[in-house]
Amino acid sequence: MRKNSVKNTRVNGEVQRVLAEIIRGEIKDPRIHPFTSVVAVEVAPDLKTCKAWISVLGDEQARTDTYKGLKSAEGYIKNQLAKKINLRNTPEITFIMDQSIEYGVNMSKKIDEVMEGISRDSEENGNEEISNED
Repeated sequence: MRKNSVKNTRVNGEVQRVLAEIIRGEIKDPRIHPFTSVVAVEVAPDLKTCKAWISVLGDEQARTDTYKGLKSAEGYIKNQLAKKINLRNTPEITFIMDQSIEYGVNMSKKIDEVMEGISRDSEENGNEEISNED
C-alpha cells in the first residue's frame, strides 16, 4: 500500500474517526481536557505505526495533562482500536500535540480586534467631519 493511496486515505480517516470517538467518550481519565480533538492521523503503509495529531483548546497545563493522560491510556486506546477496526495489524500510536486550532482561534480574535478598531476609528472620523461642517 502506497502512502497516498485510496486505501491508505480511507484507513487514516477511519482511524481518526474511531480515535476521536474513544478519546471523547470512553476514556475516563480526568487529566484529558474535554476540548480535545484529533486533528489528523497518519497510518504507515505497513499498518505498524500511527501518528495522531491532537489539539487541546486550553492553556499549556491542559495540554500537558492531556498528553500525559493519553500516554497512560495508550494500551487501552490501542485495544479499543483493535476491537473497532478490523486491520491486519493494530498500529502503535504516537501522539503529537498540535496547536493549530488554538492558533486559529487566537488569529480570529486578533482580526476581530483590528476590525473593531477600524470601525471605531471610522465612526470617530465620521463624527468629526460632521461637526467641522457647522
